[in-house]
Amino acid sequence: MSKYVIGLTGGIACGKSNISRSLKAAGVPVIDADEISRNLTASGGPALPAIREKWGEKVFDGEELNRRALSDIVFSDPAAREQLNAIIHPLVLSEIHRRMDETDGPVVMDVPLLYEVGMDSWCDEIWCAYAPQKEQVRRVRKRGQITYAEALRRIHSQMPVMEKRRRADHMIRTTGTKEESGRAALSLWQDAVKRAAETGGSKRHV
Repeated sequence: MSKYVIGLTGGIACGKSNISRSLKAAGVPVIDADEISRNLTASGGPALPAIREKWGEKVFDGEELNRRALSDIVFSDPAAREQLNAIIHPLVLSEIHRRMDETDGPVVMDVPLLYEVGMDSWCDEIWCAYAPQKEQVRRVRKRGQITYAEALRRIHSQMPVMEKRRRADHMIRTTGTKEESGRAALSLWQDAVKRAAETGGSKRHV
């Protein structure tokens, strides 16, 4: 069977990462763009030289990237965000392609900016993790210890989650418990495996 690609996306603090972890724990093949990005910017990562050249030592603590300092820059300046994306995205895409080549059958591709970077065209179906903006703000502030205005700025740096929800084939509302969200995702996965078998695999070409 050729690859049947399920795109998993959602807004900031919409519970997508919890869904991804639940799928992985159940043995579902998940290609996680955030994980790839973190690896690229970990100590010695291939993205660090270009980041250092662009923003200098103010976003580093020695050899380690100061993620908070970099986030403060890119979430307050759309041009800086685009510059960072220009460094990170090609490396992420290359690694996703490599992992896709190693996977046969249905696979979940977890990409926060799925629509923004046009990767929805890679997918046979798309799932959106969803939480209302009020809940997004609460979660962002809790995990980042930031102001209400900063939380809104980060949320608004992406496509509105309502638009992602509208475009997606399936929505997973994450206002319940993490366990409930995980079970909903696993149920969708089981249905997707059946759909993939019925169609003989993907009709799209990455």
